[in-house]
Amino acid sequence: MTKHNIARLGILSTAILATPVLALAGTAAPAKESKVLKEAIKESCITGDLGVNVVSQYVSRGVIFENQAAIVQPFADLYFKLYEGSGFVNKVSVNLGIWNSFHSRKTDAGLVNGAGTSSTRSWYEFDLTAGLAVTFAKNFTFTPSYYAFLSPNDGFSTFQGLNLALGYDTTDLIGFNLAPKVQVLFELENKAGTGSDEGIYYEVGIAPSFPIGSTGLTVGIPITAGFGSDNFYGSLNSKTGAIDDESFGFITGGVTLSSALSFVPECYGTWTATAGYAYYYLGEGTSDFNTAARGGAVREDKHSEHIFSGGLMVAF
Repeated sequence: MTKHNIARLGILSTAILATPVLALAGTAAPAKESKVLKEAIKESCITGDLGVNVVSQYVSRGVIFENQAAIVQPFADLYFKLYEGSGFVNKVSVNLGIWNSFHSRKTDAGLVNGAGTSSTRSWYEFDLTAGLAVTFAKNFTFTPSYYAFLSPNDGFSTFQGLNLALGYDTTDLIGFNLAPKVQVLFELENKAGTGSDEGIYYEVGIAPSFPIGSTGLTVGIPITAGFGSDNFYGSLNSKTGAIDDESFGFITGGVTLSSALSFVPECYGTWTATAGYAYYYLGEGTSDFNTAARGGAVREDKHSEHIFSGGLMVAF
């Protein structure tokens, strides 16, 4: 959900010059004073984005929730700039977001409250996020966020969590941005992982991107690894039937391709089309989730997965 700020500065100058008007009686009427009207359109303190992605599998933190039929994931975000300056703290903004996952297969509909109780059986997930982004020392950004994951089709119980993320812009250091990021998610209520109790999730990754000449295309190479503690991840012990705590969740690498749709008028925002591929290697903490052994009917117990995606986004 992841995580898009757009700034615009326009200056409109209009000059209206009044010319002297001659009176019919032969005397000149006073000329109107020249007036120059200049209106500066200031940079908006509110920006945002909205879009939709279509994916071959729904995977989150290495956990595969669905891999069959159509999966559509629309989202929207708003960013409210509270402060911007040249001191140690450079920028502060409030971020609000929603994210959804719709499944034509009606994944786990009624699993929590019983089959037939939900009237939105294809609406598997609805997420709410609220956070604060603080950019400091020019290149660091710290983002604490509250997460709430709900299931309109009653596929799972509502999850609440606290996520702490720290990113760094390496442009000044090496000439381009590797976009390294670390984050920690604390499960406060119910589960986002595969373990037996509320735990802690850790993620490290980079997401460099580069323009392809003058084609208008940008290629990205995201690489991410996820780990857990305190039963965030878990695997089924075939001997005892218990869910054992696991540390390693997954590692993924892939490629994304994005293209700005320059034919769309600027007044409608900045439109971007995307396509992507990601390879996932699943650890013991994720490879058996949603398999028949753990009561699922989505996938086989294997370590390798290939995910394809495509999307459309507008930023304003």
